[in-house]
Amino acid sequence: MPLPSPDRDAAIAFVTGRRNAEPLFAEARRLRDAGKGRVVTYSRKVFVPITTLCRDTCTYCTFAKPPGAGGEYLTPEDAMAIVTAGEAHGCTEALLTLGDTPEARWPQATEFLESQGVASTLDYVRLLSERIIAETALFPHANPGVMDDAAIAALRPSNPSMGLMLENISPRLMEPGMPHHNCPDKDPEVRVGTIAAAGRNRVPFTTGVLVGIGETPEEVIDSLFAIAELHAEHGSIQEVIVQNFRAKADTRMRRDAEPTVQYFARVVAAARWILGGEMNLQVPPNLTEDFGVYLDAGINDWGGVSPLTIDWVNPEAPWPHLDKLAAVTKAGGFELRPRLPVYPEYLGPDWVDPALLPRLNDAADEDGYARVPTATRIR
Repeated sequence: MPLPSPDRDAAIAFVTGRRNAEPLFAEARRLRDAGKGRVVTYSRKVFVPITTLCRDTCTYCTFAKPPGAGGEYLTPEDAMAIVTAGEAHGCTEALLTLGDTPEARWPQATEFLESQGVASTLDYVRLLSERIIAETALFPHANPGVMDDAAIAALRPSNPSMGLMLENISPRLMEPGMPHHNCPDKDPEVRVGTIAAAGRNRVPFTTGVLVGIGETPEEVIDSLFAIAELHAEHGSIQEVIVQNFRAKADTRMRRDAEPTVQYFARVVAAARWILGGEMNLQVPPNLTEDFGVYLDAGINDWGGVSPLTIDWVNPEAPWPHLDKLAAVTKAGGFELRPRLPVYPEYLGPDWVDPALLPRLNDAADEDGYARVPTATRIR
């Protein structure tokens, strides 16, 4: 018996365990199967950490570092070396990840940018994106932090897709003692503005929630409804990531409890219910040992996995081997297929810059998925 339309109070009751969640899981599976069939996707990528400098100070992050302690920019030569090595390994995506506006905090960032003849980190991302498109077969997928319309428009001709995690819609997480205190780029209003700007500029966009950083169940459900509302307005959110917090050494949250698999799976199922069967819903497979449980919660994507580079955001969590990913997916009754950074339903002139579309079409098979080997192991 299908559940009725998504309801905030019911979703909170499901995820907190105050209501039996079995009907929620059944509805999540029904919606996924109706909207996505029995295909589960992944993106074969290289992770390119453009800069580990950042002006924010999130209390759970090990990616961002200060100058002299690992905080630096990749030179164009180093960035292109990663991308060309990824090309040799059959990758199709170059995930460009970086800290937010480091030049606003660190003089060393300004000095580096001046040495490259650019005025901002976003300009540097554009420079590297254009080189990747010109010199390799990979497609950049930029996660450069908060952006306005002009920045998104400038990146669109070289980035067929982009992303920014909402993380959470609650401004409470910016208060003293909370994980986003003194992090201006984690203001949910600002992040919502970036997601909306991507919609206005017709960019296939990835966003999502981070679960377990001190938010309440009510706040995570409100965040999912906020994403659903943004997508209803713009139609541009091609993928939603539901990511579980993992405590990391050398952070202020190193002793904080991680969400249990049972609770997190209920959040994933609630995300499917709230976002509907047509949304591409992802859980990273390297952050849970028995990641196959999320197939029962309604996901249809494992996100990016790499034969070459670590997960720079979660360096303690190696990618699963591709044969294991395929085996777990098959055991759940699904077919694992590689995809491009742009999902098949966004692979068209309404969403992709005209200069990129022919190349993307050439890289896609008859179903819009990626033409790459599926049997290569992920190291």
